[in-house]
Amino acid sequence: MKVMLLGLRGFPDVQGGVEKHVQELSQLLVKQGVEVNVIGRSSYQPVLPDQTWRGVKFTSIWAPQKKSLEAIVHTFLGVCYAALQRPDILHIHAVGPSLMVPLARVFGLRVVVTHHGPDYDRQKWGKFARFVLELGERWGMQYSNARIVISTVISQLIKSKYGLDSHLIPNGVQLPRLLTSTVQLESFGLVPGQYILLVSRLVPEKRHIDLVKAFSQSGLQGWKLAIVGASDHPDDYLRELQNLVSNTPDVVMTGYQSGDGLRELYSQAGLFVLPSSHEGLPIAMLEALSFGLPVLASDIPANLEVGLDAKHYFPLGDIQALAGKLKEFSRHQLTTDERNATRQWVLEKYDWEKIAASTLQVYSNVAK
Repeated sequence: MKVMLLGLRGFPDVQGGVEKHVQELSQLLVKQGVEVNVIGRSSYQPVLPDQTWRGVKFTSIWAPQKKSLEAIVHTFLGVCYAALQRPDILHIHAVGPSLMVPLARVFGLRVVVTHHGPDYDRQKWGKFARFVLELGERWGMQYSNARIVISTVISQLIKSKYGLDSHLIPNGVQLPRLLTSTVQLESFGLVPGQYILLVSRLVPEKRHIDLVKAFSQSGLQGWKLAIVGASDHPDDYLRELQNLVSNTPDVVMTGYQSGDGLRELYSQAGLFVLPSSHEGLPIAMLEALSFGLPVLASDIPANLEVGLDAKHYFPLGDIQALAGKLKEFSRHQLTTDERNATRQWVLEKYDWEKIAASTLQVYSNVAK
């Protein structure tokens, strides 16, 4: 079976939840005998030997360097390319790129769409962009041959808005190596077990500013806050965050991290926090759990769906409540047994091997 994946920036190690999802999924599909071709955006896609990575083939196509046009123009070009290549399945990710599903069907392609979350709810978009994204959701759901959603929340949304059923296939994790090295930590002045970690793109809906203010209010002695990630398109939010961090003691911004550097930061954090207002099913939160970290998250539906005990959640935007939770969680040092139990729990619930098998079954049903 030949499958083409479209709607992401690229990978490996390109920042973003969709990018991480496709990176993990595609290599496992290859192991199951699928010929996978990923259409990446040339400005993000790393240059790879023979344009392959772990058996996954890549095709880089140009996209404009403007956030309002980048995804839709690239997807249009990608669909045209797919029409020439004739894959058995064109798998489009996210609701913005799904605006091109009707065109793909006109070209006679069989299309699967994965809905990663209602992107029109993100704070960065204006009215027209929200309209286009909602239209992409509508057309993607109505005109695709099959619909995949990554959470029950999204499944219910699609059922209520469009009366359509979907395949629930969540994001996943693989158990990572726990690193004891401190090279990366020392470069940022971090002490093992004594820092709070947030890993995400630097965009408004991740609510970094809430966390910085809560950390400042908590008055934790000997602790630091590490914000890991970068902004694809520097804007007013990034400048506001950088200004706040520069005026808040013991907060560091590490920039984008990947590979062993990121694994080291995850392995030795004392606490992971996700204060976001918008998620599909948060991969960064699942990854933190795969390292056995204690987690605090805002009480939005997507975060609640992960299924942690109530004590791990705080009201969205409630800085005082978050500050109290930071103090509470900082007092408890997890044992090795507790960390191992957390790792095993998240692996059993969100296993990429099972996710890849379920996705391949959807492909097989559509390709019949």
